[in-house]
This record gives sequence, structure tokens and C-alpha cells, in this order.
Amino acid sequence: MNSFGRIFRVSIFGESHGECVGINIDGCPAGLPLSVDDFTTDIDRRKAGAKGTTPRKEADLPKIMNGVYNGKTTGAPITILFDNTNTRSGDYEKQRAVPRPGHADFVATKKFGGFEDYRGGGHFSGRLTVCLVAAGVVAKKLLTEINITATILEIGGEANTEVGLQKAIDAKDTIGGIVECKVNGLPIGLGEPFFDSAESLIGHAVFAIPAVRGIEFGTGFAAARMFGSEHNDAIENSNGKTVTNHAGGVVGGITNSNELVFRIAIKPTSSTPKIQHTLNVETGETEDFSVKGRHDLCIALRVPVVLEAVTAFVLADLMLLEQRIGRIV
Repeated sequence: MNSFGRIFRVSIFGESHGECVGINIDGCPAGLPLSVDDFTTDIDRRKAGAKGTTPRKEADLPKIMNGVYNGKTTGAPITILFDNTNTRSGDYEKQRAVPRPGHADFVATKKFGGFEDYRGGGHFSGRLTVCLVAAGVVAKKLLTEINITATILEIGGEANTEVGLQKAIDAKDTIGGIVECKVNGLPIGLGEPFFDSAESLIGHAVFAIPAVRGIEFGTGFAAARMFGSEHNDAIENSNGKTVTNHAGGVVGGITNSNELVFRIAIKPTSSTPKIQHTLNVETGETEDFSVKGRHDLCIALRVPVVLEAVTAFVLADLMLLEQRIGRIV
């Protein structure tokens, strides 16, 4: 339920307002240099503090509990913890009666019989994406010849993020965005036909990021309006380089050595201060409701590094499956 991957396998745990959140990484080859300092750059990229992000700030200092000895991975599972220290659980008391629209509050209660930790979204919270980032840091260190970069394409339909954010500020609401990921240096042959295609595995991991609502590769949905002769990518040489890249680097579920390109749609933050009319489960009546607490104005602002991370651990798993990564010498 909370694990992903076949060789490079990650298992996520914890709740937003619990003692900690964490990740367990199995299948990492022995001998990979790994220290707390390796996590700093990507963890800082995910942190709140910039305009449009939540006021909640956590130190997010990774605690490497096992799987590393004398600064190198041992080949055993790696467990990394992040303490939760800046919580305000009282902000969530009312949501037991009034589940937040757009959140997992209502379905979680139905599924788990009310035993779930609802504070801050519990196990469904975006807080746990810090764990995904940590797994991505380890995966990126394995992908030495592969470069993964994610960027924000637009916020609220605006290429200028400041303009997009201002739309939400003016409306006293939240807003969504689109994030694009590009991967260079991939070999031919990663992925399988049908159920384990490169796209389906990436898509599976991508939807572990809270707030993702869609994904498209290459030309994506625009391909539905093109002719076949226009969409086909002519092969230039025996290395698989193509003249165009409408396929986004994947054909038949298998990487073709061209740049892997895909985009994801991020919904507006569900926790909006805007007054909404929704159900009170205790009274059975609908009522006006406004979400209190500390929340992101736009989740998309903090997604690029998380998107890079999940992409990295999918690709690390595929590279290990193809025996393109071995013991680190």
C-alpha cells in the first residue's frame, strides 16, 4: 500500500502531525557515498518560505538511521527520518465535523473507520513529500550520467508566476499550475510493453504526489489533433536520435534515448480561506465553512523537486532491472 519499485524499492511512512515522517529505501547498491549534506540542496528547494507557500517551517534535517556505515551505503535497507516539530494540531479540530472539500478527510474516515490521524491531513499530507525528495536524492546519486530537471511552466494559466499568484491573492483563493520534467542521458531500452511501460511506471509514481491531476508525455493531448505523418518522429541515426520528439522519449513503452519530456497538472490547494458550502457530518446538514491554518497558496511552487525525485527513483529502478547499475566501486 505504501511501497513502490521492484529492485530500488521505497516505502513511505508517518503522518503530518505525528512524531516524524520517513522513508525506507531497499535495493540501493553498496558503496554509494551518502551523507546528510547530500540532501541539503533538494530538501531546501522543497521547503516553505517563499511567496505563495505555507508559513509552516520545519528544519527537515534528515536522520539516516541505518543502511550507511563509514559514509557509504552498505547494501542493506536505508531508513531516513524527518522530525515534525512545528505543528498546530488545534487548527484541525473542526474538520472532524466538517471534512475539508477537496481533501481526503471524508474518504479517509469512511475507509479507516475514524481511526486515522486527521491532523494536518495525516498520512495523506503533502508533508510526506519530503520523504519522496530524500529517496530522489539517493536515486539521483545512482544516475550519474542522467540529468533530471523539472520547472514550472505556468501558474493559473500564466507563464509569469508572479502574475498567476497575484490572481489568487486578489481572489483570496488558491491556484494550480503546470510543471514540466525533462530527462537527458537515458539509454535505449528502459521499460516494457503494456503494464510496465516507462510512462505507466512514471505515472504511477507521479500520482503519489498529492494534488497531481493529470500527466502527458511529449506532445500529449495535442497529438489527438495531429496527422500521423506530422506526429511521427523520424529516426536520424543508429543511436535512435529523432528529428522531432513528439513521443517525449518513449515509444512502445520503452525509452528511445531521446529527451524524456512530460508535464503534470497540479490542482489548486484544497485548503482555501474562501467560504464554501459543505457537509457537516455530525449534523447531516450543509453549512458555510472556511479552512483555517497554514497552507500553501499554490502547491505547484514546491512540486518541481518532488517531481524530479519520483522520476529519479523510477529510473533508478529501471536501470537496476536492466543491470545498468551495479555495486559502486
